[in-house]
Amino acid sequence: MNIYRVFLIVGLLIVKDAMAVSVNDTLPDCQLKQLYNLSKSLDLKQYQGKVQYIDFWASWCGPCAKSFPYMNYLHNKLKGQGLQVVTINLDEDVNDAMDFLKKMPADFTFAYAPEQKCAQLFDVQAMPSTFLIDKKGIVRYVHLGFKESEIKELELMVNTLLTEKL
Repeated sequence: MNIYRVFLIVGLLIVKDAMAVSVNDTLPDCQLKQLYNLSKSLDLKQYQGKVQYIDFWASWCGPCAKSFPYMNYLHNKLKGQGLQVVTINLDEDVNDAMDFLKKMPADFTFAYAPEQKCAQLFDVQAMPSTFLIDKKGIVRYVHLGFKESEIKELELMVNTLLTEKL
C-alpha cells in the first residue's frame, strides 16, 4: 500500500469521527442540563434499555410547536412500554424556552443545551431534529422537520423498536 493510500484512509477515519451521529452509530455523550432545574445534569445514557425519542427544538421553531402535541401523545401512550421522550432545547436564552412551555405544556423530559455542543455532536441541521435510539443505545432513525403526514412513519418506527429484544 503506498503512502498516499495510508494518508487517505487515515484522513477518512478522522473525518468520520468528526462527523455527526448517523444511523447505526452509538448515542454520543452530551452535556445537558435539566430544563426545569439547570443546576442538575441530564445524561441520555441513563435511559439505556429504553427506546429514546430524542428531539432537538427551539422556541422560535413553528414545526417544533406542531410536534409537541404529537410527542406528548406518544409519550403518554407508550411510556409504559419503554419509550422515553427527551426534548433538548437549543435556545440561547432559557427564558424563551420557559415561555414556550407555558403555552405548550407537555409531560415528557426536557433538557437544555445552550452551548450547542450536543447539537454539534448530533449535527442538528433542522428544527426539529428527531433521533430514535434503540434499547442498546444505537441510533436507528434520524428525521428532520415535522409534518403531520409523517406521524405514521415515526410511530411505526417507535413501535418496531419497542418490540425488539435487548
